[in-house]
Amino acid sequence: MDLNSLWFILIAVLFVGFFFLEGFDFGVGILLPILGKNDVDRRQIINTIGPHWDGNEVWMITAGGAIFAAFPNWYATLFSGFFLALFLVLVALIIRGVAFEFRSSHSSAGWRTSWDWAIFTGSILSAILWGVAVANLIKGVPIDAKMQYVGTFFDLLSPYTIIGGLTTLFVFVFHGALFLSLKTTGKMAEKAAKTARSVGLLAIVIVLIMAGCTYFQTGLFSSLGAGITLLSSGITLVLANVLLRSQKVKAAFVLNGLTILLFTVAMFWGLFPHVMISSLNPNWSLTIYNASSSPYTLKIMTIVAFTMVPIVLLYQGWTYWVFRKRVTEKDLHY
Repeated sequence: MDLNSLWFILIAVLFVGFFFLEGFDFGVGILLPILGKNDVDRRQIINTIGPHWDGNEVWMITAGGAIFAAFPNWYATLFSGFFLALFLVLVALIIRGVAFEFRSSHSSAGWRTSWDWAIFTGSILSAILWGVAVANLIKGVPIDAKMQYVGTFFDLLSPYTIIGGLTTLFVFVFHGALFLSLKTTGKMAEKAAKTARSVGLLAIVIVLIMAGCTYFQTGLFSSLGAGITLLSSGITLVLANVLLRSQKVKAAFVLNGLTILLFTVAMFWGLFPHVMISSLNPNWSLTIYNASSSPYTLKIMTIVAFTMVPIVLLYQGWTYWVFRKRVTEKDLHY
């Protein structure tokens, strides 16, 4: 395996980690004003992700940095062509972060409710826009011979990419509901499990629609491995719903996490060796070779990554272990 392929895989791993961890973050944020009927409920919901949400976003920042360093042409084309979409993602994430920090700085009910809806807005926008972005990478976007995006923001919106956005939305909300059921107690855990049972069915429907549209509108299934992996994500999602109805919430959460993993792997597998597909001319597509940095740069990056990443993983794993207990009404803090 050459270093170009290795870094493509490492970036895929970073996005798997981001979608898995930030997926339940987004889901919890979306469910905040829906399941939280009063301030105590909402504080309990927020406290389930309070120690983790900012650390989970590091996976996205690291993935962006890895793309910039390993595949600068990919970074340039992606961030210039998807500028408005990624700017909206950034604004949504900033809104969430500010809301988490400012919500408890004043005891006014109106103040806290406003920030709760800010968390909801930032979470739902992020969940949808990431799905739209991934769907565009698979479907292809207008890129010319100079590796420049020549479309507009609205070229990124199509029935297929909107379905992609709805796919990540419902899968993330299902993920968040399962997480809440695991991290809370009493009525809140029961409400979260009930919501998960409803949203889970919608997630199955939209994932199956997404798989069918992907088969007919993209070349992902030309890779047998990617096609099988995508279909497997649908199977694990169905199994997660079955286990949930058997009161096996922890197993359902793990299987839905596997759904996110398989879905993301399928997208990157189907994309390989491309990093961005040109809808104008396949020969103008960006690949792991014409978009990459020099071999020396990739070598240095590999040494640094294999030295520092295990430390980061150990630290984040430690934080989840420290805050592993369920959040009860007695544990609330502002």
